[in-house]
Amino acid sequence: MTQTPTAHTPAQEQARVQLTVPAQHPMVTVLGSGDSLLRVIEKAFPGADIHVRGNEISAVGDATEVALVSRMFDEMMLVLGTGQPMTEDAVERSIAMLKASENGESDGQETPAQVLTQNILSSRGRTIRPKTLNQKRYVDAIDKHTVVFGIGPAGTGKTYLAMAKAVQALQSKQVNRIILTRPAVEAGERLGFLPGTLYEKIDPYLRPLYDALHDMLDPDSIPRLMAAGTIEVAPLAYMRGRTLNDAFIILDEAQNTSPEQMKMFLTRLGFDSKIVITGDVTQVDLPSGTKSGLRQVQDILEGLEDVHFSRLSSQDVVRHRLVGRIVDAYEQYEQYEQYEQYEQYEQYDSEHGTENGTHKSGRGRSGHKGK
Repeated sequence: MTQTPTAHTPAQEQARVQLTVPAQHPMVTVLGSGDSLLRVIEKAFPGADIHVRGNEISAVGDATEVALVSRMFDEMMLVLGTGQPMTEDAVERSIAMLKASENGESDGQETPAQVLTQNILSSRGRTIRPKTLNQKRYVDAIDKHTVVFGIGPAGTGKTYLAMAKAVQALQSKQVNRIILTRPAVEAGERLGFLPGTLYEKIDPYLRPLYDALHDMLDPDSIPRLMAAGTIEVAPLAYMRGRTLNDAFIILDEAQNTSPEQMKMFLTRLGFDSKIVITGDVTQVDLPSGTKSGLRQVQDILEGLEDVHFSRLSSQDVVRHRLVGRIVDAYEQYEQYEQYEQYEQYEQYDSEHGTENGTHKSGRGRSGHKGK
């Protein structure tokens, strides 16, 4: 994309930029059907007035916003140049990355185009790619490290991206097998009282892993690969006493492991293997009083060479956009509950005249904003 020099009016901090969309990109791919993509950009940058005439796009207004609008369209051209279409979701995520870089909330090493065009796995007519900066860094960490922890809320792609990397590693012959495991915590890993065969007993706990496999491999090939031992799906209890060589091993729902189980699993690592451990420390289903192995391991292994912790947030949720808001709402609620407990403790401390009492009458809850 070519652009005219940006003109500045220092007194008003105004700027103007004009962009020319290359002829090989139809304007509908840039602006979206019914200008849907353009509307997303206009909403994100209200301080910039955007006009389109033919294949010319101009933006006038706040200098910072005009510069970001120009960068946004440049990033779109790079993505479209790879043959990948732009969607409203991709535009929103690109804008968020650009704003984070501008505000100093991100180191800005990776551009939106680099994130959105990184292919992990192509299967059955679709390509699996990271959709956010943290997802890209998570995928890159899997390439660079032997043991990677993917920690974050539901919907951030922790398990799905790890599965895609496992299938990629198998197809490129970097490993000879894939091992997928989860703790069957609801049954206390004592599955005997459940009806049916062993497969039927463990199936409800492992079904999400099968579902991801079916997205990435020909469904007809999965039974054959499992029968040959190339792909193994088993509850965590079945990992005890083994050494896993030449394998890509994924432990899912790791927040439901005990510290002993986590140590047991990590020490299964053999030669030429890679481990990815995923979990959400806000959704622990362990019995009351049992410490989560995923919470503890962060204190033990943080900073250890060849071990990496990737942390994702509600901003990385790639399900319905409401899921991200739900995650944020729960987090705010939990913070408010902690605040309430602290206030109650201070009140008790003051009323009973303890030497550590710091409660002041009239102290309100001005720090909390009701939802």
